[in-house]
Amino acid sequence: MADNVNLEILSTRLGFNSAVRHIKKTMEIASNANSNLGDIIFEMDDEELTSGRTGLLLRMLLVDKLGYKTASANLSSEVKDLSVLSKEFAKWNGVDLVAAYHHPEMGLLVANPKVAEELTGFGQLRKRELMVVYAGLQGGETDENCQKAAELAIKLFEGSKVTAPSALTRGKFTVKKVSKPKKASEAKPAKVKAPVKAKTGVKKAAAAPAAKTVAPVVQVKSSGPARMTPRYAVVVKNELFHNGNVEAWKRIVASYKAKHPSLEVYIYYESERILDINSLFKWGKVKHGSAIEFAVAGNEIQDVAKLQRYLAQGASHMFEAFLRGPVNSVLKLF
Repeated sequence: MADNVNLEILSTRLGFNSAVRHIKKTMEIASNANSNLGDIIFEMDDEELTSGRTGLLLRMLLVDKLGYKTASANLSSEVKDLSVLSKEFAKWNGVDLVAAYHHPEMGLLVANPKVAEELTGFGQLRKRELMVVYAGLQGGETDENCQKAAELAIKLFEGSKVTAPSALTRGKFTVKKVSKPKKASEAKPAKVKAPVKAKTGVKKAAAAPAAKTVAPVVQVKSSGPARMTPRYAVVVKNELFHNGNVEAWKRIVASYKAKHPSLEVYIYYESERILDINSLFKWGKVKHGSAIEFAVAGNEIQDVAKLQRYLAQGASHMFEAFLRGPVNSVLKLF
């Protein structure tokens, strides 16, 4: 009966084709056993590698095929600056490392923790979320040093200071340069300015463009490997983050998602995710000087700096610029 349950997916054409694609993808990745799995997934940037399929790859390729050692923990603290950790992991040339973080919004994320660009894609590590580290030798026989590396890596992710033994710092597993392949549609990629931190004051906010009604946009989410920006703080400059500010933020976010339907905007207040922006409007809750955080997740993230500037204006006394036009219209801000 167990065999029948495991093979049930093959009883339909859709399920069979899905299984075949997964097998082909697994064989393609397995043929490149001398590379870090996190690097491979990052460079492939394949939208079919969903969280579920990525989890299967980790188990089958790293544990069953290559015998990697593992260590895991529900993180006991938050980690905001992952670039510092990547610098430490980059010194561990004696072992190959793969980190798998179960992100509460984006699902399972995989990275080579030695590469800052990959690791910072995790965004901010949350307390009590699951982190698993795989350590091995890319086909070589694993030993106690691999298990030690996985356990020390978990301690680093939890904020502890560790000293890697010399056996973990001497070897051939150095950091290599990784890059995502350009897609056919990217003939002339747009230049995007790096996001900047919110300033403590707004000198002069640009007037928002007049509202324009645009055709409805179908929200198409990318199911493949994605990344999340760090959280950026927007300081409330109005005397209170009242209903007008809330409506301004709702229209700004709607405009951003209309322009970038595959991206998601996450909003946080006091380290908790805000599922409904309206919940920020509680008399006396979000006052002048409070910081509301946001992050953007998805593939090909764009216009984050512009989004931050508009949200800063929307949190100030100049929020009315975003309330012009018909109620159901979408502002063309991006």
